[in-house]
Formats: sequence, structure tokens, C-alpha cells
Amino acid sequence: MVDVGSKPITARRAVAEGFVRINADLEAAIRANSLKKGDVLAVARLAGIQGAKRTSELIPLCHPLPLDRIDLDASLEPGRVRLTATAAAQARTGVEMEALTAVMAAALTVIDMGKSIDRAMTIDGVRVLEKHGGRSGSFKA
Repeated sequence: MVDVGSKPITARRAVAEGFVRINADLEAAIRANSLKKGDVLAVARLAGIQGAKRTSELIPLCHPLPLDRIDLDASLEPGRVRLTATAAAQARTGVEMEALTAVMAAALTVIDMGKSIDRAMTIDGVRVLEKHGGRSGSFKA
């Protein structure tokens, strides 16, 4: 891991997004909340939060961070599920990986829950939308 011990602790925040492309049948089932495994959007939110908290266990050189906040919004749009994660911490390094991990865990959960209806789902558009804090300052995509 990179040595961040000499960096000051500052407020860090990152926002990431991603999409799961779904077919019309799965979209209708999500809208009707009729999947056997339950409420896709609610479970995806929880999966994203849980995933963010475990980022350093999944990404080999990622520093473990004490997250102050992780929010995940999962919304149904025509032909896709939009996932947006916001991570925040008082830390020596950024929280972009936590936000991205939240989005990916949520996306994989959508696929797991919907695969009986749509085997052709794809994850796309995963990216950091913005980050704030630290020496490099702010970034907006």
C-alpha cells in the first residue's frame, strides 16, 4: 500500500454511478415488486452499503477507511437501473473506491436477483462523478 501516514486527515467525499441494462420483462417485474427474491432496489441499496464497508477486503492495495457516510440510491429508469453512491470520511486518502465498490455491489445484486427473467443484463457506465477533499482538490466528471 502507498504510505499515507504523513498526509493530513481531511474531509473526503466521492460520488459514483453505474447502470444495469435490463429488458422490459425485468423492468416490469421490478416495478411491480414481483421478483421471488424480493424488492430489487431495496436489496441493491443494502448490498451497496455493505460492499462499501468492505472495500479494503476486496481491493488488495486499498486502505481501510472509517466511513462517516455511505448512501446508495437505486432507481428504475426505462430499460435500466441507475445506481448512485456517495461515500464520505475524515481520512488521509480518498473514498472513490468505496463509492465505486458500492455501485458494483449493488449492480451485481440487481443481476443476481433478476437473472431468472433477464440473462442478458449488462453493467455499464460505472465511473466517479465527483470527488472532494485532499491535496488534489475537487473533480467533477
